[in-house]
Amino acid sequence: MSNLIQFFDHLENLDAESKYLVHKAREATTHSYAPYSKFCVGAALMLEDGTVISGANQENAAFPLCMCAERVALYAAASAHPGKAINKLAVVAHKKGHKELSAATCCGACRQVLLEFESRQKKPIEIIMLGAAGKWIKSSAEGLMPLSFGKEAME
Repeated sequence: MSNLIQFFDHLENLDAESKYLVHKAREATTHSYAPYSKFCVGAALMLEDGTVISGANQENAAFPLCMCAERVALYAAASAHPGKAINKLAVVAHKKGHKELSAATCCGACRQVLLEFESRQKKPIEIIMLGAAGKWIKSSAEGLMPLSFGKEAME
């Protein structure tokens, strides 16, 4: 996938694998612990061998200790399947008690972590998320962070 950001008007316009990951991410929202924000976020990623790993946001009364769904899934994948590349990651969200999805793009911290994963595996991760305009978005972490901070800055 190139660094370009692609937009799709409807979920049905995405490829079958992406739609499947969106479905798995939606399922993951049921494991969300969001008593403060009431914003349930789920993520599902697919490794190069087809393994799917999901994660859900986990809140804490001390807000800096919260963990986004994307990072839960990424760290679970790295811990359980070290060395396996991540091909795709889908992120969805909804308000607690609602069925319809809300716009939810990756936060800056998750984008930075995704960028590190892309750098480590030396290949882009296709990221699928619902944007504020109600359009589905596909991009890579590098595409979402064109002026990013990486290990090159530390050399």
